[in-house]
Amino acid sequence: MDATAEQATISDERLVEMARQGELGAFEELVARHRDKVYGRILTMMRNEDEAVELAQEAWVKAWQRLGQFQGDSGFSTWLMRIAINLCLDQLRKRQRHRTDSLEQIEEEHGGIECRLPSPSANPVESVQREELRQAIEDAIAKLSPAHRTVLVLHEFEEMAYKEIARMMGCSIGTVMSRLFYARKRMAALLGELRQLS
Repeated sequence: MDATAEQATISDERLVEMARQGELGAFEELVARHRDKVYGRILTMMRNEDEAVELAQEAWVKAWQRLGQFQGDSGFSTWLMRIAINLCLDQLRKRQRHRTDSLEQIEEEHGGIECRLPSPSANPVESVQREELRQAIEDAIAKLSPAHRTVLVLHEFEEMAYKEIARMMGCSIGTVMSRLFYARKRMAALLGELRQLS
């Protein structure tokens, strides 16, 4: 078994230990395992492909620099995702402060909600319906404000608790709950409109 095939069978935590000892191949294996999920999550939050690529690269650089801080309390992918989400939140705060782009431009930016995976279904009608639903959800998420979109992504996709989201976003738990309520209500309305049109 060659070194690459052997690394594919090693746990994330062991790869982190190897990377800390200077084995670059171990870190490269971590990147290969998690890069698509990191990029997909950042793209969902930022709605801009170029920005998502830059922030994903920055997340990996920070992860490399902070490997010594990884305690193993949670999985490596969870720890890594926190780094990526914090970068997104910082960028969204800067964007809000500087307002270099109009809200309309931000909301019109288009990207994938997750990496496209082939449907396991052999039924072409079902595949088309699933793709249409995925596109409808993606379009609805894109119409949310950055603050509402972020809360929805953190709670629904990352399964974070209100308290953790509040800490990450620098707001109260009540604000998180309010934003999440509004985001869900808006999503339901947008998806309802699309259902009526079809």
